[in-house]
Amino acid sequence: METQTQLEYFLEAGSKRPGGRSARVRDAVRQATLIELVEHGYPGLTVERVAERSGVHKTTVYRRWGSVEGLISDALELARDEPWPIPDTGTIEGDLRGIVQLVRSGFADPDLGPVSSAFVAAAVQNAEAARALHEFFVARHEQSAEVVRRAVARGELPDVVDVREVIRVAVAPVYYRLFVAHEPVTERDADRAADAALAAARAGVL
Repeated sequence: METQTQLEYFLEAGSKRPGGRSARVRDAVRQATLIELVEHGYPGLTVERVAERSGVHKTTVYRRWGSVEGLISDALELARDEPWPIPDTGTIEGDLRGIVQLVRSGFADPDLGPVSSAFVAAAVQNAEAARALHEFFVARHEQSAEVVRRAVARGELPDVVDVREVIRVAVAPVYYRLFVAHEPVTERDADRAADAALAAARAGVL
């Protein structure tokens, strides 16, 4: 997106949702949560800061969201419903590589990267945030699996393949490198992960 950052687009998408005062309050708090995550990360996220930035009274935020983890869970719910730019290159090789590159570039993005990393950090430390992150990934993998369904329809993959598992296996190395091994992820690393998942799918492993 040439005229706005990915974070600005994400915030704008949420602010255009229809609804009354309750919906506007929810969007204001969600937007404040994302901005605070960018500026301070998960360790520095507080209900007080979110309330101040959003213009919503602190007692209202505590009553409705309860905690920092509640704020993160609600923000993830918004992210879960946003469209995902599914590649359509005409081949499963290109599409699968495109998806893994989207994941890699998302974490490398200076605006969205800190937010995405904060979501993962929160999920490690809190069961409510973990549940919300799981639901986010279920939705995202379902959207992404469309590239595998197209490949099956074109005859590139057997019709018994688990379309969601192909996506999970393809993107998993990115998360391992970033959050377990704490290693950078290059474009070649991402392509290799996609190619490995595709080879496994073609071999009947998935």
